[in-house]
Amino acid sequence: MENKQFHFSSKFLLLAFNFLLSNCAIIVLGKGKWQLLLNNTGVVAMHMALTHHNTVLMSDQTESGQSGYQLRRRYNGTRCKGTRSDLQDSSCYAHSIEYDVMKNKIRPLNIGTNAWCSSGSILSNGTLIQTGGFGSGSRRIRYFKPCKNGHCDWRQGKKVLSVNRWYASNQLLPEKDDRIIVMGGRGVFSYEFVPKRSNHESYNLPFLHETYDRNGGGNNLYPIMHLSSDGNLFIFANRDSILFDYKRNKAVKKYPRIPGNGSRSYPSTGSSVILPLDHSNGFKKVEVMICGGANYGAFSAAKGGRFLKGLRSCGRMVITGNKHKWEMEKMPQSRLMSDMLLLPTGHVLIINGVKQGCAGWDSASNPSLEPYLYKPKKTLGRRFSVLKSTKIARMYHSSAILLPDGRVLIAGSNPNNKYAFNNVRYPTELRLEAFVPAHMGEEFDHQRPRNVSVHINGSDKGVGYGAEFSVHFFLEKKNGSSKEVVFTVYSPPFNTHSTSMNQRMLILKCKKMLRGYNGGVNAVLEAPPSPKVAPSGYYMLSVVNNGIPSISQWVRFIHV
Repeated sequence: MENKQFHFSSKFLLLAFNFLLSNCAIIVLGKGKWQLLLNNTGVVAMHMALTHHNTVLMSDQTESGQSGYQLRRRYNGTRCKGTRSDLQDSSCYAHSIEYDVMKNKIRPLNIGTNAWCSSGSILSNGTLIQTGGFGSGSRRIRYFKPCKNGHCDWRQGKKVLSVNRWYASNQLLPEKDDRIIVMGGRGVFSYEFVPKRSNHESYNLPFLHETYDRNGGGNNLYPIMHLSSDGNLFIFANRDSILFDYKRNKAVKKYPRIPGNGSRSYPSTGSSVILPLDHSNGFKKVEVMICGGANYGAFSAAKGGRFLKGLRSCGRMVITGNKHKWEMEKMPQSRLMSDMLLLPTGHVLIINGVKQGCAGWDSASNPSLEPYLYKPKKTLGRRFSVLKSTKIARMYHSSAILLPDGRVLIAGSNPNNKYAFNNVRYPTELRLEAFVPAHMGEEFDHQRPRNVSVHINGSDKGVGYGAEFSVHFFLEKKNGSSKEVVFTVYSPPFNTHSTSMNQRMLILKCKKMLRGYNGGVNAVLEAPPSPKVAPSGYYMLSVVNNGIPSISQWVRFIHV
């Protein structure tokens, strides 16, 4: 059967990237640079997710006030007429947008119900599912299926969640029916499945009761969830963590408490990643990293106008095997409400956030303007470096995601009850930025793999688990040996409140790599062995030559 390709035009994307590069910030070697993309997104990016059509969905709370985009009709179908009452009606304004990365343009959407502090996952066909929220949206399930014609919009599911889910978390499960688990929420100590596993509406989880801090605003909201490669869930809340068998509703392992005072779950709000999974150990070593958070008493102190210094520590722990101990280290400074993103190089970018206080309206101060780069394979004490500072505070209700061209998109920040641009300490932020890591600089283009394309035999839907597929690219002959070139795939997350739900990176096995005379290279890769290692869906594939990544191309892993 003829080869099928999953790729967009590398040449066009590279031209667009270089155009933006040449019209924005000044290069600072080794520290990256910042680009201002738009002065006004119209909507605060409380939630953000990348689609496989290279657009970015952003959404906010529907009751936040008048956004930058008026709607002709409310979700209930009644017309917005432009009267004084309609001009003051939040439902006559868009509270979600779609950002086209290539065109640097925005299209307003109608999200309908209130997604304030909701959760989400990207399903195997690329559809974004967003669950819960506040008020009218607290039990709603919303879907956005991305399209190429620019006519797609949010759809409200007919079924609803069993209970109100506000400040809950999501994880896509390794099952054929695109099942997700929705965990926790304010005043909720249970989890449920979408679609449901049985007639049970929800399942009580004692761990959420045990980690609840009434005087700290909960400190177990937006619990951290990571899918281990054995199919169980790592769940972290407050300071504690378990390995959870969701099929048997049973905690199969309790891990040591992370050292130090304070908490790392909302509203204390640290952040977390699974470090890249590697084919060299059969993807069996799973290591979690958690950074930052708030000091004990920060929530109560913030209510009185005092903002306590945040946590400076990070912890790493291997969650597989039989020996578990947190390896602790220090960030350059205290930090909370940050976003932790995996870069194609396998490094971790820590960006956004503050140095004092906790999450919530007017509950923090001293923005963290400098990103940190963390290199997991360096020796302890040499892993962190401080990058180029931004001038824009990205505090509560900000977000960050990795783009296929290697930049990191940064948006949002609104520590105020409504949109407030004047007479507040930290105004609502609608500017859209991108951070360009140093390895994407033009001075490394001679080392960068170019014109990457993915080729699949026998299917136009995707690559089956354990199957072979090919990656073609060009590399200057003098640059790169087979030992220097690695192939990573990245699952784009749903990002909100410093939580990148379903974020995941794998280093794939290259079975052979053949060079042509003209600089062309053909590599045969092996797909992940199972959905436990990589839940089915779209992944961004990068070719990394001696630490310099290509522009990413999309590949889809599927059940066959």
